Amino acid sequence: MYSLNAPLSPAADALVADLQGDLPAGVRPRHRPTLVVKRLGGGDHRRVAARSRAALSDAPACAARVDGLGTFDGPTGPILHLVVESPGLCLLHDRLCAAFDPVAGIEGADYVPHVTLGRGGDPGAVAQFRDRDVPPVAWTVDELWLWDADRRERIGSLPLGR
Repeated sequence: MYSLNAPLSPAADALVADLQGDLPAGVRPRHRPTLVVKRLGGGDHRRVAARSRAALSDAPACAARVDGLGTFDGPTGPILHLVVESPGLCLLHDRLCAAFDPVAGIEGADYVPHVTLGRGGDPGAVAQFRDRDVPPVAWTVDELWLWDADRRERIGSLPLGR
């Protein structure tokens, strides 16, 4: 399974590490948190990369900003995440949904840019953690990484705004 992910800035990475070091008991931290822009499916990664490049051939770089914490309901308990505000990433997501089928329930109109910090734990403790103040972090996304979910690593990149 491949996806296109927006790299986090060093400041956003540091914020993730700080927050994950203080997660409530029972919350399983996400290893190597990422900001997924679009899941692309499987197959030959060269073809997936070529389709992605075609869909984003003239796409501009865009601003992203972390401005708080949020939760989703997951099958094994709450999913705690950083909320990312980025109209530009939402537009990139929409363009990619025209080239790759959206995943029902989490993509298309349901897409919410976020960085998962952890899963599970006591819902009350997670809700209390979610209500803490988080310093805002802003950065420019000028490339997307082609991510191999099976290997959990970047296997390519697509520049934006060039």
